Amino acid sequence: MSLHLTEISLAVAPGAHAAVLMDQAGWHMTDKLDVPANISIIALPAKCPELNPVENIWQFMRENWLSNRVFTSYDNIVDHCCDAWNKLLDQPWHIMTIGRRKWARGS
Repeated sequence: MSLHLTEISLAVAPGAHAAVLMDQAGWHMTDKLDVPANISIIALPAKCPELNPVENIWQFMRENWLSNRVFTSYDNIVDHCCDAWNKLLDQPWHIMTIGRRKWARGS
């Protein structure tokens, strides 16, 4: 997670500051996490996946491409997940719609 935050930090414009939403998974909230100075962590409430847009993306992928199937092997699982991910990437506006919250937008 520290390496991931370092990569995010490098993408933040000089003089800017990033806010990163995280659920309260142990590896997100550990004291061992090295958070760069240009990033603030905003912890989502525990046990509230509906507040995490990433959880909604996973739910969409499961409902549309990954559920109700019998996988025949590990490679078959990876192939289906890669296919689902590529289908998702072909729909950037749909991704934005899934993660949008009317109550979170300004006037």
